[in-house]
Amino acid sequence: MCRRTDQAPFETREKARDDTIAPLDRPAASQGALTSFTLPPAATPQGNPMAKKSHSAPVRASEARTPGGKPAKTRAATAPETSAKARAKSASLPHIKVGARDMPPNPPTAPSKELHVFANPASARDYVIQFQIPEFTCNCPLTGQPDFAHFTIDMICDGLCIELKSLKMYMWSYRNEGSFHEKVTNTILDDIVAAADPRFVRIVAKWYVRGGIYTNVIVEHRKKGWVPAPRVELPAVASLGHATGML
Repeated sequence: MCRRTDQAPFETREKARDDTIAPLDRPAASQGALTSFTLPPAATPQGNPMAKKSHSAPVRASEARTPGGKPAKTRAATAPETSAKARAKSASLPHIKVGARDMPPNPPTAPSKELHVFANPASARDYVIQFQIPEFTCNCPLTGQPDFAHFTIDMICDGLCIELKSLKMYMWSYRNEGSFHEKVTNTILDDIVAAADPRFVRIVAKWYVRGGIYTNVIVEHRKKGWVPAPRVELPAVASLGHATGML
């Protein structure tokens, strides 16, 4: 192994390094005992405002710098701030609940037994008005369970017509009432006749299955003295085949 002769010995270099370091203020202690000491405070360069900040203090995002001295680009935490704003906004509106709707003080509609009428605009002609009510509901008078039916009402009015909204509220009024299929169907016919006195009315009530049995109730009323016009038979569309529509 070769050794450089121009380099000072290791012990000489270590002694020279120790002489350049300022001695620490160490309190006197007995031999073999542990001692504690405090490092001297680091000198703060004058005129450097950034050096006044403690190294333990966190650096804000706006104060972050790149090695070149330019402001560092930071990613703002928008999601937590947005959620915090949403919570604060919902807290300021305690009467609004997520997924719930406040009931109005006066409901806009309610069931009613009243049937309203208006003047027939074409009383000189026999024409049919048909109402389709596919969601009629009442209760079984024996079990209290709900019954459902599809009502079809065909009317040939005389001087008065049934107003549509009142008919809707009227049919709604049976939802919590118990009645047999035959009874409620005839009651509805009697009320329509009493309100409008039509020339002709037929009600077809198709009740959904109950105990494995479908029930259809058909009732009608014909005004005394009313004679319907002769039925006009028209050719069935299927009999025309592939004709162009010219007879």
